[in-house]
Amino acid sequence: MTRKLLLAAAAALVAGSTFAQGVEIYGRLNMTVERQKAGGESSSAMVNNSSRIGVRGSEDLGGGLKAGFVLEHGFAADTGAAATTFWGRQSEVNLSGSFGTVRLGNFTSEAYYATADYVSMHNHDTGTSADAFYADARLWQQSDKIGYASPSFGGIVLHAAVNTRDLGQPDRTYELAANYDAGALHLGAGYQKTGDANQFAVRGLYEMGAFTLGGYVQRDEDVYAAGSRTTLRLSGMYTMGANELHLNFGRAGDYGKVSDSSATQYTLGFNHNLSKRSKVYAFYTKIDDSAAGVYGGDFNSIAVGLRHNF
Repeated sequence: MTRKLLLAAAAALVAGSTFAQGVEIYGRLNMTVERQKAGGESSSAMVNNSSRIGVRGSEDLGGGLKAGFVLEHGFAADTGAAATTFWGRQSEVNLSGSFGTVRLGNFTSEAYYATADYVSMHNHDTGTSADAFYADARLWQQSDKIGYASPSFGGIVLHAAVNTRDLGQPDRTYELAANYDAGALHLGAGYQKTGDANQFAVRGLYEMGAFTLGGYVQRDEDVYAAGSRTTLRLSGMYTMGANELHLNFGRAGDYGKVSDSSATQYTLGFNHNLSKRSKVYAFYTKIDDSAAGVYGGDFNSIAVGLRHNF
């Protein structure tokens, strides 16, 4: 009996410590079945749309100070295979207070979240209907980063980050972002630079009852070692109870060093929310690539999907 009481007490202490730290397991499973056409060839496919599982938590240190962490693993839900390294999506420790938040580790650029991701409402910028033109390929340095997020100043939150080049990159990556919220109006901007490659984008989104309209404009230089280019994306959502109708249009201009390199992307989507965590959806997406084939040539897909958050 004594042994059982001791074990029960130990379990209660462990559970109490865990809950005091606010540890949470979360994730998303997101899959589509699609009929795709790339160039002149058609095929059927099951597509993973950035499924992930993560653990996050925080500890109240008193005096308004909190320590926290995030560990997030991306995987292919159709096969169970890891997307990259096990915690490749995110692995950070952070410290927050009235001064803002300091972050150390591996995390996605806030410049991306403030612009392209913010207006990608129909499927969270994942899968074959993801934004095909937002330019940050040579600037995507998630690892070995030091980041800072400010407290809100009248609705404005600022972000900054730099990587330490521990992976042997020849140049550091610098990132700046800003978000502004004022009721129905949401504005954002993001800047990234690695060596001579850089990109800057501004974003706006406005909510008008059942309608939500958003978009961004980006100017990138040598992100793909092809000169400069301007990209435009517009997105709209109309809600009808549990249903959402989405329309998305993207236009990438010609690269300065590649003639006839413009492209256009159209996406029409329909979502039905079964609950706050689950939805079924369908979309049609089409990329009209130019003769240069910078984005891999013409592509289109008709898809039906199921997403569940936990």
